[in-house]
Amino acid sequence: MPTHIRQRIEETELAILSEYATKACESRGRNREEEPDPIRTCFQRDRDRILHSKSFRRLKRKTQVFIDPSGDHYRTRLTHTLEVAQIARTISRALRLNEDLTEAIALGHDVGHTPFGHAGEAAMDECLKKLDPSAKFRHYEQSLRVLTVLENEGSGLNLTFETLDGIGGHSKGRSDLSDYDGNNCPSLEAAVVRVADRVAYLNHDLDDAVRADWLRLEDLPVEIARLGESHGKRIGAMVFDLIENSFNTPSVRFSSGMLSALNTMKEYLFDHLYLEYPKRFPDIDKAKGVVRSLFNHYMENPEQMPGGFSGVQGAVDYISGMTDRYAISVYEELFLPTAWS
Repeated sequence: MPTHIRQRIEETELAILSEYATKACESRGRNREEEPDPIRTCFQRDRDRILHSKSFRRLKRKTQVFIDPSGDHYRTRLTHTLEVAQIARTISRALRLNEDLTEAIALGHDVGHTPFGHAGEAAMDECLKKLDPSAKFRHYEQSLRVLTVLENEGSGLNLTFETLDGIGGHSKGRSDLSDYDGNNCPSLEAAVVRVADRVAYLNHDLDDAVRADWLRLEDLPVEIARLGESHGKRIGAMVFDLIENSFNTPSVRFSSGMLSALNTMKEYLFDHLYLEYPKRFPDIDKAKGVVRSLFNHYMENPEQMPGGFSGVQGAVDYISGMTDRYAISVYEELFLPTAWS
């Protein structure tokens, strides 16, 4: 008989989860060994540690697409993360995968994002390449650094290898989605989050762009319009198709028709929103300028960084951890004159 609630949960997982699911009792463990929790499985603990972390809370003040929108209903990096987590959990439950691992990966996948969204990420990447052409900044790699090194006063959260593997390399950029299986993804739970990330941001970015009068639903290509006339119906159609084509298989895949529609939607938003937005909205260049100025300043004045941050990596860690609001505040303090009294 199990002596802990956790053991009963682990036995239930073995009984009801798919043969292709990741079981908590079969986890490869953590970098630093810990006594198991009497109530929560290892993946539940990962989820809770990420949810209660400072880097997760800072996502509420980080840009998704629109920088500092005046409306209250535009997405932030935090609401994006929550939408990804919910979509991913729905898919995982239907496929009988491990919801706790899925949620942990989803909640942690963007904690390394810079202020000002992809504009900040691009600026940070440019700064590093000026120092070393082979260097690069990728937010998912920074997410791993945040969770393994920077959080918890420099000791990291000591997450399971399965959660960390799922967070690493999650981003697809502009490349098309494909079928995911054990050969190209560390787990099906990680694959679900990769797909849910794409489903979430394409749909909520379209929703925000329509709200901002940047795009009109009536102008959408027919292949996208057929998915549904509302935000919820489009997501529902994508999720249903994925579940139907992935159930009881060792892979996560869409039908060929839905995959084509999803990739068409992605290309449409890149051409009409993601690449157009910087041309029409000058604050993108201003946001990049803030990141570049802060980075260059701390390269020249490393002693002005807080304790624990030093060198190039220290500047990357410090600046990428800033919220939009805090980055602007630091920039003003460093570079703008204040009233003399």
